[in-house]
Amino acid sequence: MFGIYLKRELGRRKKAALVIALGLALGIALVITVNSVSAGMSQAQDKVLKSLYGLGTDMTVTKARSAPTGNSSGRPNFEFDASSNDSDDKQSSDRVMTQGGQALKAALVAKVAQQEGVANAVGAITLNVTKVDGSFTQGKAQSTTGSGQSQGQGGPGGGSGGNSTAAPQVQGGGASFDVNSYSVAGVDVTDQTLGPLAGMEITSGKTFTASQTDAKVVVLSKSYAKENSYKVGKTLKISGTKYTIIGIATASSSESTTDVYLPLKQAQTLADAKNQVTTIYVKATDSQQIDSVKSTIQKNISGTTVTTSADLAETVSGSLSTASDLATSVGKWLSLAVLAAAFLVAALLTSSAVSRRVREFGTLKALGWPSRRVTRQVVGESMVNGLIGGALGIGLGLAAAYTVTAISPKLTAQLGSSGGGGGMGGGPGGGPGQQSAQNTMEIALSAPVSLTTIALAVGLAVTGGLIAGAMGGWRASRMRPADALRSVS
Repeated sequence: MFGIYLKRELGRRKKAALVIALGLALGIALVITVNSVSAGMSQAQDKVLKSLYGLGTDMTVTKARSAPTGNSSGRPNFEFDASSNDSDDKQSSDRVMTQGGQALKAALVAKVAQQEGVANAVGAITLNVTKVDGSFTQGKAQSTTGSGQSQGQGGPGGGSGGNSTAAPQVQGGGASFDVNSYSVAGVDVTDQTLGPLAGMEITSGKTFTASQTDAKVVVLSKSYAKENSYKVGKTLKISGTKYTIIGIATASSSESTTDVYLPLKQAQTLADAKNQVTTIYVKATDSQQIDSVKSTIQKNISGTTVTTSADLAETVSGSLSTASDLATSVGKWLSLAVLAAAFLVAALLTSSAVSRRVREFGTLKALGWPSRRVTRQVVGESMVNGLIGGALGIGLGLAAAYTVTAISPKLTAQLGSSGGGGGMGGGPGGGPGQQSAQNTMEIALSAPVSLTTIALAVGLAVTGGLIAGAMGGWRASRMRPADALRSVS
């Protein structure tokens, strides 16, 4: 009997049923779209953070920033020997600096690894190399010193500095300088599961072996190698030392923010920072206990700053942050408003439809139908309308999510200082007291739809049907057989 009445009612009131279903469908589609775009935002942010942290890293430990001293300028000096009598004397100088000048003792890596809740800890050192090529003209036997401040971004949070400008000071004769900077990461080759190289995939050549702890070998990022026409087998010269290029690496899930990777000992030698690291990468035993592990490390190891992915996420700005805020606030509130309106419209239309069926329900009650059976009939019809609306909504939501993924709009993410000493978001910056330079990345947005989102859509469809059915059922239960007689004209 239920099926007969259901089929007849849906066939007779197609327009009303379609309006109810479409109203629910729009609300459900909007929820799916907002949830999928929000998931895409989270994935984009994860890509940004992985480019800084490395794969599998839950937090990093860096040296707490000390107060700047009055005599510290933070500007590297470049010395050239212009003793040649040639009219055009070309010279080159490299300056290697650790990230923000902040370094930790390498022995702290083992101490961090022993803390409760820590599964693994790996040390790394991040450097910024500023290369100055100078050409002296009309110079004589003089000692010339220039100073400049690089704008490159080093560190796990620093990317390719590219060309940067400096203001060298020259004594005697004319001079022309070309200043370039790039980032270098010293990697613990015995454990590459964490750290700056963990999220990289070797696309040409090979990565380091465990025996190359102090070997003069180097792995380059694909972007840096392409920009400078480097290939596997060639050599890279840093501060007079030649390194053989053994591999070219590409970030597997994000953009590369480091240009050159060296064995840790070699990087420490370049920076004159023996037994020192700038960053300790930490993996927790339980991702749900990251906050407690952070507190434990800060309590037991003084003079350090612990930065989690949540801390670093707060420093991400640009269109990625703006779009994420909109999806989180405006998008979700809009979804709730549309859903509430759809549920209300469905309930009112169902109640109105029941009011127009006074004769039918009054007659059924006169024939012996109890109120609960009439109510069950109305609720069942509303549930079917809700499921139809849910199916339409899922279809529309999937179409919207697919469109966003197909278009893949580009979002930018600017990574600033996390507020800690030598934080993950910044490079070496301009010295003490100066804010770290920002690294800008471009991320393609996608809109993945999870099974959880589909289940949520089905649940909303059922909820909408129940609300509309409850309103209609309440209206139907109040009818009496006499109402059917009064409705006869």
